[in-house]
Amino acid sequence: MDTATMTSASRTTRTVVVTGAGTGIGRATARAFADEGARVLAVGRRAEPLHETAAGRGGITPLVADITAEDGPARIVGAALDLHGRLDVLVNNAGIVRGGSLDALDPEGIAPQLATNLVAPALLARAALPSLEACGGVIVNVSTSVGQRGWAGNAFYAATKAALETLTRGWAVELAPRGIRVVAVAPGAVETPIGVHQGLTPERLAAVRAWQRAHTPLDRIGRPEEVSSAITYLASPAASFITGAILPVDGGAVVA
Repeated sequence: MDTATMTSASRTTRTVVVTGAGTGIGRATARAFADEGARVLAVGRRAEPLHETAAGRGGITPLVADITAEDGPARIVGAALDLHGRLDVLVNNAGIVRGGSLDALDPEGIAPQLATNLVAPALLARAALPSLEACGGVIVNVSTSVGQRGWAGNAFYAATKAALETLTRGWAVELAPRGIRVVAVAPGAVETPIGVHQGLTPERLAAVRAWQRAHTPLDRIGRPEEVSSAITYLASPAASFITGAILPVDGGAVVA
């Protein structure tokens, strides 16, 4: 992308879709893009958290949708186009964790993680391709730093995210000739409700947080806004020569 194109892109009001936008990293990302002046479609399964995400920010439109539904990807992309006529950035943030050791693994635990963490992002990206190509758009996948390490009791979740990183690299090469960049962020321990959604007790969650902090060189838990800053940068014209990158936002956990 040359300087003139970058300047033009920076002046265009972009349309951004963020999945899993009701809480945590998704909420922070939707708000960060809106604060930059983008028009954001905030997607999630529950209306109330989405409206909390949008509160006070006119640039955010909530959309209650299930990304794993058969018509989910087409409905989400269609809503963005109906509202704003374009789609510039797709942030595949939605994800679920179903912990458990190998001997406890069963189809009921496998299926929803595959559907939400891997299959839905792929089908949503496919549905968005024509719009992203028309805009010279960006796909940002949200992975996890533990996808690059061993994580006892959560290996299948980590595997879905590691697979998403493989898709990121493959799509980056495949879609570059079409003017689409594909990148990912890999958060470490971040203060989000994912543990609560996983069903952890307060005591168990505190123990997990203590372990995470002990294995994070910066010796703290990250904030969702620190991840959203990385996402908005990677999606920006300033990062126009970056594709296929997986950016850890983990306080140094992966390299420790």
